[in-house]
Amino acid sequence: MTSIPPLSAASATPALAVPVPRVGAPYLSVIVPVWNGADRLARTLYSLRHLLDAQPFCTELIVVDDCSGPDAARTLRAINREMPVTVIRNASNRGKGFSVARGMLAAQGEVRVFTDADLAYPADEIEAMVDAIERGNDVAIACRVLPESRYLMSPTFFSYLFTRHVMSRAFNAAVRALLVDDVLDTQAGLKGFSRRAAELIFPRLTIPRFGFDVESLYIAQRHGLRLAQVPVTFRYEDEPSSVNLARDGARMLTDLARIRVNAWRHRYD
Repeated sequence: MTSIPPLSAASATPALAVPVPRVGAPYLSVIVPVWNGADRLARTLYSLRHLLDAQPFCTELIVVDDCSGPDAARTLRAINREMPVTVIRNASNRGKGFSVARGMLAAQGEVRVFTDADLAYPADEIEAMVDAIERGNDVAIACRVLPESRYLMSPTFFSYLFTRHVMSRAFNAAVRALLVDDVLDTQAGLKGFSRRAAELIFPRLTIPRFGFDVESLYIAQRHGLRLAQVPVTFRYEDEPSSVNLARDGARMLTDLARIRVNAWRHRYD
């Protein structure tokens, strides 16, 4: 599997306070990795832009297009003409992890949040990520299993989601035993980072696909960064995820072993 190449230098300083926003510079960057899904892109990006425009500070919206097909690419070009959004396109399909890392390192914000393109977490949940970073945390993690979190779903998806939840809990147990001992939900597609945390973590990533979540949190833990788990509302109203539970579950277990080997080789120092 191809590693994510370093895109910028990283600082190893563990004390990562969020500075006062600079006048005229983005304070908040929102990164959206995209692969196809043309039918939902307009709704997602307009919802995010509406949220960002309501903030009292400068913001930026960055879409990283992971070499989508012509429909999604055409939709992104049309949206880009109508509202402020930076679109970065990968020359080939590189994976969600690669795309998030590329967006994080292209961003200028003091707080940087990535969210999934299906907007399973309502746009205003981004404010909870920002609040957690502003309270002195380096990384904010949406946690769907906290007692305060809420699921909104159609009953027709219950069987699929129950199976996915059970597999997710089994995977998380392996993660907690082997790598990141305190995080209850490593795979939620909504996470926030301070600027310096992002610049420390994302150049060190080696896993370009779904295992990048665990790798990023392991790097944060290894460098002594402060992580906050944030309760969220999770909305599930579309067709099942493109994640193949059996195939991608096996791949993610392989990724756990890869992270352990990387740590032994001091890849994350």
